[in-house]
Amino acid sequence: MNIEQFYPLFLQSDKVTIDSRKVGRNDIFFAFSGENFNAATLAEKAADDGALAVIVEDQEFENKDRNIFYVPSTLEFLQQLAVYHRNQLKIPVIGLTGSNGKTTTKEIIHAVLSEKFNVQYTSGNLNNHIGVPLTILSIKSEHEMAVVEMGANHQKEIELLCTISQPDFGYITNFGKAHLEGFGGFDGVIKGKSELYDYLKTHHKTIIVNENDPIQAEKAGSYTPKITFGKDTSDYQFGLFSEEHFVGVEYKNSKAVSKLTGEYNFTNLCAAASLGLHFGISFEEIKHAVENYTPTNMRSQVVKKENTILVLDTYNANPSSMTASLHNFVTFEGSKAIIIGDMLELGEESVKEHQDILKLAHELAFDQIITVGKYFKAANSSSLSFENTAELIAYLKQNKIHAENILLKGSRGIALEKSIEFI
Repeated sequence: MNIEQFYPLFLQSDKVTIDSRKVGRNDIFFAFSGENFNAATLAEKAADDGALAVIVEDQEFENKDRNIFYVPSTLEFLQQLAVYHRNQLKIPVIGLTGSNGKTTTKEIIHAVLSEKFNVQYTSGNLNNHIGVPLTILSIKSEHEMAVVEMGANHQKEIELLCTISQPDFGYITNFGKAHLEGFGGFDGVIKGKSELYDYLKTHHKTIIVNENDPIQAEKAGSYTPKITFGKDTSDYQFGLFSEEHFVGVEYKNSKAVSKLTGEYNFTNLCAAASLGLHFGISFEEIKHAVENYTPTNMRSQVVKKENTILVLDTYNANPSSMTASLHNFVTFEGSKAIIIGDMLELGEESVKEHQDILKLAHELAFDQIITVGKYFKAANSSSLSFENTAELIAYLKQNKIHAENILLKGSRGIALEKSIEFI
């Protein structure tokens, strides 16, 4: 079975999935196997469930009469199929990466562009070597644009994802202290994320640049084509303002206030607005998109619970995003408590970075500081330091936090959101 032979069958399908529990009629199921499980054993069941085709990498389970096909590697076949499909598409693809704010920026860009176009975009956090091909394969003939989020925790990963998604436009949200262990330090982060710019330059595609970010400005240099924002000489100039806890963007005396907290989201709004304006979307339409976008993904999300304001930012954390969150949260009016969880994948920098964040939290004089995770516990001599979220929940069941504002911020692996119902 080769890609050219299989592609007509793919075009007949409704969707591609790697989850056997989600196989429906007319789907294509890629049977990915792990160290302890051979998904090819589910091939016949997937066919029984109505799968149009099943791809396995165990020849024993091939059954061409039922469209169960053997390939040497399901991953490579998935990626090659995505590349082949991408080469047939005649629509602009926007690629996003960065240390912080990727998903929020993707969501806002999708909201803005959807004011005028039928836009496909990355679902959830399907932004890796499997998720990006799945996103590309989800693009149908009715779609007029696509927004593809690309995540990475080591060098050369963005390069690979670019060869699959082949973006026509690209934006790096920022360069922060994320995945330091995999990238080999902050310089490695810059080099790894900049692989998006490298691809765009090589293929003469368009770079989107926040000219207030010195690293972005340096990496973009005098290259064209590019779309710029941030300075008086940029293509687009925006003003920052806030209403209550929420950040807004102003353009030519018209204002749009989001439901996102934190000035760090301002550049995310600017990137989305710049793309919207570039594609002929009026700022009134952009305002409608921004003001109607409601975050529900534990990223800069503000919710009210009884008489308490909760800021939920539990999807990810690194020293850069944690610092920004704490500086933003200290501006809230009223008493403030923070529940901060470990920042993972920092390697040799873990101890120092956790100590620095804890020091900052004390300097900002929050009314209550609660930490969760082994790194913060090692740095925090307070009794309000817990090894894991289960210990935190046990404490919360017996002790109410009386602050008017509570921030929850931590890495995905800490799962602080499990404690929300007990606050």
